Amino acid sequence: MIQRQQYQTGITVVWTTSSDTQAFCEQISKECDEQAIASCTVYYSGKSHDPAEIANTLQAAQPDLQFYGCSTCGEITPEGMQDYGAIATLLPAKWFEVSIQVIKQVDTLGMHAVSQQASEHKTNFLAKLGIHKTDDLFATLLIDGLIYSEEPVTAALARGLDSIPLIGGSAGDDLAFAGTSQIANGKTYQRAAVVALTKCTLPFSLYTENNFVPTPHKLVVTESDPDHRKVKEFNAEPAAIAYANAIGLAPEELSSRNYASHAVVVRVGGEYYCRAIQQHNDDLSLTFFCAIDNGVVLTVARSEGMVRSTQAAIERIEHKVGKIDVMLGFDCIYRKLDAQHRNVVSRMESLYQEHNFVGFNTYGEQFNSMHINQTFTGVAFGHPR
Repeated sequence: MIQRQQYQTGITVVWTTSSDTQAFCEQISKECDEQAIASCTVYYSGKSHDPAEIANTLQAAQPDLQFYGCSTCGEITPEGMQDYGAIATLLPAKWFEVSIQVIKQVDTLGMHAVSQQASEHKTNFLAKLGIHKTDDLFATLLIDGLIYSEEPVTAALARGLDSIPLIGGSAGDDLAFAGTSQIANGKTYQRAAVVALTKCTLPFSLYTENNFVPTPHKLVVTESDPDHRKVKEFNAEPAAIAYANAIGLAPEELSSRNYASHAVVVRVGGEYYCRAIQQHNDDLSLTFFCAIDNGVVLTVARSEGMVRSTQAAIERIEHKVGKIDVMLGFDCIYRKLDAQHRNVVSRMESLYQEHNFVGFNTYGEQFNSMHINQTFTGVAFGHPR
């Protein structure tokens, strides 16, 4: 079954829980016939939808449509959270102008090359718009979530884009940890970064929020494999044992649910940011979703209440943009698992529905120059002033 929702600004969302890619793309095409569309994002489960079929079908049906997207760990739709489906968001040309860039094999390019490509993309987009100021612009990044490159790529993009703020999400693969995919304008990619520059004449605000506060428990990385985001030792003992002891469990009890509920955080510039654990390994090491290195001091954190902290974040956004029309964004898969563990999924879904939040569950998020974990990150659009 294909469903749709159009908001007051004309932003339109199409979603499905089925694996009928053809019907899903036909509905997107129909929406494009109804109004001029600046761009379309498509988030999909790689288990249910072939990215090449999505890319080819949309390209054939709407040759002039700009679209981009990636595989997920679940989607957030106007009806709530779902698994193994697909969701598309169409931005009307009345309020938006978009330019899409694909940086291929981004994990092997080097920071200078990534920064240079981003700078050229920015220069070309501003020239096309005929403007010099970037006040009404923001960037969206979709990047392969399994290539261990989000930190350097995000930093390089921020350098190249300079004053343009950035949000992003790391593509997922339904927790298989085998491979993700990205699509853009009729083509399919892996190991890529897709960057969309967007000019918006609606009030908008970028945001990021997590619901963890630090405890006194410290874990110092004393041995690691940075290239593979693997910690071998905390406090000079096997990482899985040290972490399990810190949260009151045995190493054999560790699971994604525990990692989601007992985050570890690092302090950067006076703020704490989550560093999510992906899995524990047979050698009692821990693999992370983010960069890690010897000497890093991690702090075990506790949740202060996901519903309450998310509500407070949304209220802060409303002070900036007024009544929210739509929130587009990225919700870490560990927030979803933690919500399930704490039995607050229905409350989170109600909160998202009330404020029209749509997006997908990620393997990590990006905000300006940082790659982060276990956050609620994105952009909120208000009504025309």
